[in-house]
Amino acid sequence: MLNPADEDFQTRLRGVVPDGVLCPVEPRYLEEPRGRWTGQGGVLARPRTTDEVASLIRAAAGARVPVVPYGGGTSLVGGQVMPDGPPPLIISLERMKAIRAIFPGENVLLAEAGVILADIQAAALGVDRLFPLSLASEGTARIGGNLSTNAGGVNVLRYGNARALCLGLEAVLPDGRIWNGLTRLRKDNTGYDLKNLLIGAEGTLGIITAAALKLSPVPAGIATAMFVVPSPEAALKLLSLARDQMGETVSAFELIHQQGLDFLTEVLPHIRQPFGAPPEWCVLAEVGLGRGLNPQAALGQLFEDAAGQGLATDGVIAMSEAQRRDLWMVRETIPEANRLIGPVSSHDISLPLGVIPEFIARAEGVIGAIGDFRINCFGHLGDGNLHYNVYPPRGRSRGDYTAQQDAIARAVHDLAHEMGGSFSAEHGIGRMKVAELERYGDPVRLDAMRAIKAALDPLGIMNPGAVLR
Repeated sequence: MLNPADEDFQTRLRGVVPDGVLCPVEPRYLEEPRGRWTGQGGVLARPRTTDEVASLIRAAAGARVPVVPYGGGTSLVGGQVMPDGPPPLIISLERMKAIRAIFPGENVLLAEAGVILADIQAAALGVDRLFPLSLASEGTARIGGNLSTNAGGVNVLRYGNARALCLGLEAVLPDGRIWNGLTRLRKDNTGYDLKNLLIGAEGTLGIITAAALKLSPVPAGIATAMFVVPSPEAALKLLSLARDQMGETVSAFELIHQQGLDFLTEVLPHIRQPFGAPPEWCVLAEVGLGRGLNPQAALGQLFEDAAGQGLATDGVIAMSEAQRRDLWMVRETIPEANRLIGPVSSHDISLPLGVIPEFIARAEGVIGAIGDFRINCFGHLGDGNLHYNVYPPRGRSRGDYTAQQDAIARAVHDLAHEMGGSFSAEHGIGRMKVAELERYGDPVRLDAMRAIKAALDPLGIMNPGAVLR
């Protein structure tokens, strides 16, 4: 049985973090971007050091008070708010924002969990290195949260997701002990990998306080293009052709549907689009090549070969940084246009690459059987991650279709599961998808997850209600 963060508990915390305890909790710590839940706030603590985090966790364990870790607050599945149960202790890592060290020769950067992702990117560029994790919320998301949710983004195709970009962690476990796993080693084959257990656990097994991050060389030349393709199947063949020609230098390959471009025209008309008439399907591709190679020429050759094979019918290659930014602006503002239109049901799914065209065709029929909707299917084609979102017809609002939300989500997730996919590609489970995990998760895996949770967090204080019911 968990207890609330009452006045006596708050008084104890002030002895641990004298200048970092807030009660009542400011509203911004109790909100999440989609407005689905409002969190409870018993007390907020903002520690400056790992030792302070450990002391806070020990106090919470001693009083059996629930703990909600808070990074940048950008989770889209409710992992950062606790709407039910005893008012919790919220631990924000925002004051733990030191970049402890950079080792350019090793391609390693040590950062505390509260460092904003964009600041890590900038610090890496300052020593002529690249930290390639890139996503829409990088200006506010913090690296501890990125790791806790195993964030993805647009460069997974080349560099992998957050898990692939982390060498070691420092973390506080649910009993308040500090795990000093902040290694810079590339090889360390010494038993169970606690690092990869904590990454993606969404704060349910402990709090990440610092990380050793993997950097990469900055490509000497980067080029971006948008190609019109006749179908998703053609887009996949174009991806295969691009990788045959340029190997692992293809860093992004985004699928965009006409509906997303139409939404931009409808609600964000100032966004400059590259084609006079929005094509039904197009892809945004980016490559980064080494010194002495011409990425624009490589994309030009790709288009020439693709056109000859019927895989592309039109295209624009950015010849300046401004043109490159304009192309990315199209892709990066589609989610904002989606929000302004107002989805009936949004889905973050992944599929084996080879079945994506079949899924798109079948899903359109499945949704059509439920009702008349607009579908915006877009996402990271290179790693199989689709954002498959369903919207009301023009002139109607999503509030008109509340009764059909569950049926739409079930239909999309059932089809993805049937075709060997996942109902959660990069957003995690949080509190929103706990039931889906129970429905689609392998029973043996779920039992193992519950056993791990019980072993590391026997009191159940760490982010209760997230990931596991």
